[in-house]
Amino acid sequence: MFYALVAFSAYLLGSIPAGFLAGRAQGVDLRKAGSGNIGATNAVRVLGKKWGYFVFACDIAKGILAVALARTVVAEALGLNPVACGVIASFFVVLGHNFPVWLGFKGGKGIATSAGVIAGLFPFPVLALSVAAWVIVFFTTRYVSVASLAGATMFPVSLIVLWMFDYPGTNAPYVCVSLVMWVLALWRHRGNMQRLANGTEPRFDRKRKESRATP
Repeated sequence: MFYALVAFSAYLLGSIPAGFLAGRAQGVDLRKAGSGNIGATNAVRVLGKKWGYFVFACDIAKGILAVALARTVVAEALGLNPVACGVIASFFVVLGHNFPVWLGFKGGKGIATSAGVIAGLFPFPVLALSVAAWVIVFFTTRYVSVASLAGATMFPVSLIVLWMFDYPGTNAPYVCVSLVMWVLALWRHRGNMQRLANGTEPRFDRKRKESRATP
């Protein structure tokens, strides 16, 4: 029952729709503007850099906070296994972001929140390699989706390699949840992959002027 409480709490935290709320504060419904996604990338394109970066920071913070609270406060207070609490929280906070109950289970794609989870739960080299993969691919291709998939793939790959060499802070449950999160990221980007195959996926134009869409 207590582990179910961890899962439910992490889901609720992850389901706080920062992008949707930021859009509403500016009189915009992100679900009806740009790509229709409430994530940071669409927020940058529709609301501008200031609000987009704010959404990005909030989504990352959800991941960090969920695993930090689960591993420390909740695990210690209830006498639960901190590894199990971290694994459960990491999955359900991303699930909450992707499928928020408040928005009819239509949320973001979980990359920023996953980055927060990686920062809060996994060894630093995993975060560093995942971010490096994102940055390199993004500045090479200017496709946010491709960069996100590269970072999402580097996450389990780097963790598995470190685990094979008995790197501190790695274990089988962490590897399992990293693979599940990777599959979830692929599933959430299936539309992007189809557009990439069709040649219709938009690049992130650095010269794009900040604009606001009407609801």
